Amino acid sequence: MENFMRLQFASKSENESFARVAVAAFISQIDPTLDDLNDIKTVVSEAVTNAIIHGYDQEPNGMVEITVLLKDSIVEITIEDQGKGIEDVQEAIQPLFTTKPELERSGMGFTIMENFMDEMKVQSEVGKGTKVILRKELALNRIIS
Repeated sequence: MENFMRLQFASKSENESFARVAVAAFISQIDPTLDDLNDIKTVVSEAVTNAIIHGYDQEPNGMVEITVLLKDSIVEITIEDQGKGIEDVQEAIQPLFTTKPELERSGMGFTIMENFMDEMKVQSEVGKGTKVILRKELALNRIIS
């Protein structure tokens, strides 16, 4: 079984919860465990928040795009922005690193994404944006037909 969805929305913080719920609703069709579903909602929330706060500096005139691919029990989620990009990805993914300490950002977003998923890739180019690709094999409550 293979299925996918693509979702675009304005880089407004109020859209973060919409993105989290939309991705969870789409993934629910394969009946993942509640733990996996909660992990997915958390990583989507972290990635979308990063795009809005860091990619667009909280300016609502940008776009965030999410693509979700389901293939059997594997989910691949891509969150992409065309914001300012990350100068040093290796530095940015380090625990506790933040460029926004004044906003009380913990610097744990990428660490959470990496720990909740089987695989995380971050691609970024300064001035062009960032793409975060997250993959996980889900434990399912039923057999896929």
